Order: sequence, then structure tokens, then C-alpha cells
Amino acid sequence: MAEVVTLGETMALLAPERVGALAHVPGMSLGVGGAESNVAVGLRRLGVSATWIGRVGDDPFGQRVLRELRGEDLDVRAVVDADAPTGLMVKERRTARTAGVWYYRAGSAGSRLSPGDVPAEVFRDARLLHVTGITPALSASAAESVRHAVAVAREHGLTVSFDVNLRTKLWSPAEAAEGLAWLVRAADVVFAGPEEAELFVAADDDPLEVAASLCALGPSQAIVKLGADGCAAVADGERVRMPALRVDAVDTVGAGDAFVAGYLAELLAGEPLVERLRTASATGAFACTVPGDWEGLPSRRELGLLTASENVSR
Repeated sequence: MAEVVTLGETMALLAPERVGALAHVPGMSLGVGGAESNVAVGLRRLGVSATWIGRVGDDPFGQRVLRELRGEDLDVRAVVDADAPTGLMVKERRTARTAGVWYYRAGSAGSRLSPGDVPAEVFRDARLLHVTGITPALSASAAESVRHAVAVAREHGLTVSFDVNLRTKLWSPAEAAEGLAWLVRAADVVFAGPEEAELFVAADDDPLEVAASLCALGPSQAIVKLGADGCAAVADGERVRMPALRVDAVDTVGAGDAFVAGYLAELLAGEPLVERLRTASATGAFACTVPGDWEGLPSRRELGLLTASENVSR
């Protein structure tokens, strides 16, 4: 059995082959992406075994999702739904520095995730459950699936990791605050951006204070992701602020998931907070360097490439 369990929706992903208005770009490339599976792939590339639980449609997009995730050596526990399609997201790069995402997921197979889709046996030998705030926003049954997974994880003594991952196209900030408050309190590790953290705690110019406020709600570790400004974390009373690695960003979608994967890999390895954040910063930076949500995620031996003094490998 795998060390980490994740569950959520993974969709087909269409991305433009060049910058421009989506209505006018001549070509698109096909891939897959989903917050939870992105984290699972990132963990697997760092040597951590991972299970992904979800639903896909009985269609070519669903086949693509399953093929890609199995190709990354994930333990895939997927229901193939004959009555609902695989969800689709479409990226737009309107300018070289701006990106947008369009979602076509209402009524999708992934949104029909239910507690019965979550196999109990995957928790028996696992060490950590990772969930996001996206899945509870998909449907009542998907939200109940997350509650069920957290309850089973607690029964088996797993660490619970939660990334807020607010999606305002799925629900309003007020709805998210109400629907996710229990998860902040139930989790051991919480990841959030500054605006996401404000769903649960008071705003503060100091991200370390924001992280500390999140910890006051129950988690032992809280990490505030600051994008190009790095991150701030509080873990078991220790406070660390870490700058971001500077890279020429090509596609920033998925960088937050990559960051989470790096942090969790080092947490499971027993590394101190500074090392967790250093690896998280590296994996997040790697994700920005190529198109795609997860394709640029590094192996453990590649982690030092972004800080290497010489860019020739011999």
C-alpha cells in the first residue's frame, strides 16, 4: 500500500500552444490535471508512494487521465462512470505574464465522487492523507467523501494535510469559509495563500502571524504560500520565512501543488522545517518552468539543478 492517500477530481486539460486570446489561438495540446493528483505525482517523483482516488467518465478523456496517472506509477483507485463525462479545463495565456483557466466540470464524473468510492484498505498502511478545498465544492457527495476520508484517516492514525485551494468559480468565499472551517480544525498541516487564510483568520501584513493564527485553530503546522515572494510557515512553534527561487516562469498553474508535494515529501522523511520549505520552494519553482500542471516536477536527484552554479550536466 502507498504512504500517501489523495482523492479528488482529475480532468482533461487543453492548453494553447502559444500566447494569445483563446478564441484565436490556432492549436491546443491535450494533457490532464487536478490538484490532488498533481500532488500525488510530485510525491511519487520524489520517491514517495501515493494513491489517487477519483472518478472519470467512460470516455477518451477518462482513459487519458488513467493512463497518465498510472504512467507516473501512482496507485490509481478510480471508478469509471458510464453516466457522466470526464471534466475538462482549458487554459488561456492571454499575455506572457497572465493566465486564466476555464472549467467544464458541472455534472462531471469527478463531481459524483461518493464515500463508497473510497476504499478503506488504502488507509491501513498509509502515513498521510492529503485533501484540498476543491473537492468539497464539487457536490454534496464529494464533500461527504472528504469527511469520510478524514474520519477513516483519523481512525488509522494518519497525518491529515489540507490545502485550501479556493476556487471562486465553484463557490463564493463565504460558502468556502463555512464549508471548509471544519477541515482547518481537523488537519495537522494546512496550506493557504494569504487571501485563502483570510477565510478563517484575521488579515495581517506579516504572513508569519497569519500562519500562527491558523495554527491557533488546531493544526500543528501552517504554511502560507506567497508565490514569487516565497512562503512563511509555523510548525510546532517554530517560525520560518523562505524566499522563492527565481526562475523564468512559463506556466504557474500547478506550482502550489508542486510546493505542497515537496513539503510533504520532506515531512514524511523527517526533515526539519527549513528543509521542508527549501524543497517545497524548489519543486514549486520547477513546476513553473514548463507548460503543464505537473510535467515539470522534479525527481529527487534533480532538486539542486535550479541552484547549481554550472548549467552543464556531464
